Amino acid sequence: MAVYTDVAADELAEFLSHFEIGELLSYKGIAEGVENSNFLLHTSSGYFILTLYEKRVARNELPFFLGLMAHLASRGIICPQPLKNKSGEALSELAGRPAVIINFLEGIWPRKPNAAHCAGVGQALAKMHLAGRDFAMTRPNALSVSGWRPLFDQAASRADELQHGLADFLRAELDYLEGGVWPKNLPQGVIHADLFPDNVFFLGEKVSGLIDFTFACNDMLAYDVAICLNAWCFESDCSFNVTKARAFLNAYGRERALSEAEQAALPLLARGAALRFLLTRLVDFLNVPPGALVRPKDPLEYVRKLRFQQSVASMRDYGVETSGLVA
Repeated sequence: MAVYTDVAADELAEFLSHFEIGELLSYKGIAEGVENSNFLLHTSSGYFILTLYEKRVARNELPFFLGLMAHLASRGIICPQPLKNKSGEALSELAGRPAVIINFLEGIWPRKPNAAHCAGVGQALAKMHLAGRDFAMTRPNALSVSGWRPLFDQAASRADELQHGLADFLRAELDYLEGGVWPKNLPQGVIHADLFPDNVFFLGEKVSGLIDFTFACNDMLAYDVAICLNAWCFESDCSFNVTKARAFLNAYGRERALSEAEQAALPLLARGAALRFLLTRLVDFLNVPPGALVRPKDPLEYVRKLRFQQSVASMRDYGVETSGLVA
């Protein structure tokens, strides 16, 4: 979450008059994240989140995200629900941006995830994948392999400003992953595609909700698993924590067993996931708009994670025996 577009108090009050959520008492921008402008609203009816969609989110894709959240909630997945205005519409416009108000979920995201948190997110991710099986709408993953080269091209000329040799390192990895090795014919479905710790709320060590579905799409389910391995199972110094990985993968496998093909492909998928977030972070880091209330994330974190994933030979390097995860 972040703030790129500011909203005046009188403009916001007029906007909220079209909803049945009471009188605006206060609001503040949320600086975390990098994609959209987000505000915490406090009204006489309680707390809500206002999102203004920006950057990579196209307006015609918003019905997919809103419909997915409603679908998942109907199947027991705790996630934000868009509020409809007095005209019965969830999607509105504010400050020249598509805008949605969602309900406020209780809980906090873990700043230092432990193995229990990782087990919780593994279980939650698998349940989300199962709940999304009959979701009728589809959206391709614009940030899969075919979308990585354009990101690299945006950042290549300045990449070495962050680390000497970074451009060549990225180019070599892109050449490899584009060279026909990317997995095919694995189980597909709706994936979250951005299930980082700041997108999972906990009460204690129990998951209380999944948020921010603006990267959700249709892709290989195991790719979502790979994203989470990178997001949850490394320490702050980017050393890989096998205990966390084992907890995450075993919890996922108890809800939805990974096939032998998915397990064989997971190290390569994790390389691709590391490269994808390295590239988007690099582009965002080099292009923060002046005056934006945003904290760009460190791209070099994912250089270190990618180097680890390049060294992984099998699931045993993630701390698990394949027999325990096979369907």
